[in-house]
Amino acid sequence: MIDQFINFVIRPPRADYNPEQYLWEKEFTLAGRQFKRQDLELTNARGHKLRCSHYMPSPFPEETPLPCVIYCHGNSGCRADANEAAVILLPSNITVFTLDFSGSGLSDGDYVSLGWHERDDLKIVVSYLRSERQISRIGLWGRSMGAVTSLLYGAEDPSIAGMVLDSAFSNLFDLMMELVDVYKIRLPKFTVKMAMQYMRRVIQKKAKFDIMDLNCLKVAPKTFIPALFGHASEDKFIQPHHSDLIFKSYAGDKNVIKFDGDHNSSRPQFYYDSVSIFFFNVLRPPQISSACSSKLEKYYDLGDLKVGAGMDESLLYEIITGIETESTNVPSSSSAAPRVLMTKPVSELVSEVAPFARLDPMLSRNIRPDGDEQSNLQDKPNGQSDECCSYTSSNRESWGRCSSLGGSDEESSADCTAANNGNQVTLDVLATPLKSTQQKSSDPPKEEKKKQKKQKKQKKRDSTTPKPKHEKLEKLEALSKRLRLCILKRVSHRRPRST
Repeated sequence: MIDQFINFVIRPPRADYNPEQYLWEKEFTLAGRQFKRQDLELTNARGHKLRCSHYMPSPFPEETPLPCVIYCHGNSGCRADANEAAVILLPSNITVFTLDFSGSGLSDGDYVSLGWHERDDLKIVVSYLRSERQISRIGLWGRSMGAVTSLLYGAEDPSIAGMVLDSAFSNLFDLMMELVDVYKIRLPKFTVKMAMQYMRRVIQKKAKFDIMDLNCLKVAPKTFIPALFGHASEDKFIQPHHSDLIFKSYAGDKNVIKFDGDHNSSRPQFYYDSVSIFFFNVLRPPQISSACSSKLEKYYDLGDLKVGAGMDESLLYEIITGIETESTNVPSSSSAAPRVLMTKPVSELVSEVAPFARLDPMLSRNIRPDGDEQSNLQDKPNGQSDECCSYTSSNRESWGRCSSLGGSDEESSADCTAANNGNQVTLDVLATPLKSTQQKSSDPPKEEKKKQKKQKKQKKRDSTTPKPKHEKLEKLEALSKRLRLCILKRVSHRRPRST
């Protein structure tokens, strides 16, 4: 019984895996970008070879060092546990380094030490990354045994930028005493301490460390590295009060997150979001400019409405084509839109349309009492409209309260209605100039035909003259607003699915 408990501490089940099957591929795509996995071997002070992997962009940006997070696995884990960390951090230009500690996974060694010797393995990794000029700041992310390893090493190296400590134990002796009760090991109480002394000697002989020295409460008051603590509320293996004790005595900037689950359960998404924000703040990764960013894209930015965020691109093609048609002086957008061959990406079409369209549309406001007919639209310049709505932070809330933002794909206008003291306020986003909406009667009287003939010559002269620019802008402004509202309607249905 005692020998089984000793093996439970220093020789837990060992992960045996195929790197090509359980790790990310040597070349893979994530969030539309190319990354690679670089495998290497390092040798620790005891002569054990450590199998390591480094995830980084492919190709690595020239003359731009990137920060790195070292992921430290638990007592029965391996470097495959860092797959989730790579997904979270790589899109933020943060590289991820992971390893099999000595006695774990595919590395050399027979026993684990729950953080004591793993601290020296972590020191070898940090020294290697320091020698690489491509790495700037370094952060640590540890879980269970890896969290204790990170805390022990962080007390010796204040240059670490930040640490995430998931399910760390306060000291090993108290943990072993708790596990006796949790796993209901039947020993008389007066013999428990004697059994612990026996296990202490056996562990010291086999694994070469003293369980009494493994105490995080001794190093926490001397550590000033920013730290984010995490612990599952139903953890029975390492109970949550261990993290509470370390958090209380920790000297540096700190925060703690509690979440549902047990010791080995998957972590919730909000916890991963908090980890991503934490490392982004402490590591400050560089913002590598992409080929898509330009001054036009910044000026004609749609805010939170980004192409590729689960949108229907066919809708964008239809509306963008309508904007391009308006730029060729088509008199009305009520005609059927031409078919578009989807040979160009949406972002390229948006960049082509951007120089012709403005994103400050003019909206006409019509107040309709209950039972009355809609009043006619009035001609007003841009500066004198009853209500001019641009998509800014000051009126986003008013847009959010509208029940229907944007019409269907075939409609020429989008109505946003809201109740206002018994009246109905309608915001019409027109796809045609406001002046052109005032139509005359279908058939003029015969007496007026002569007058119309006389006016034909004058109209021909007027048609030869170029149209005022503000009319053309009115068309494009209205269509641009329709584009924004239609996209917003599509995105709003997907928001509840997000975390």
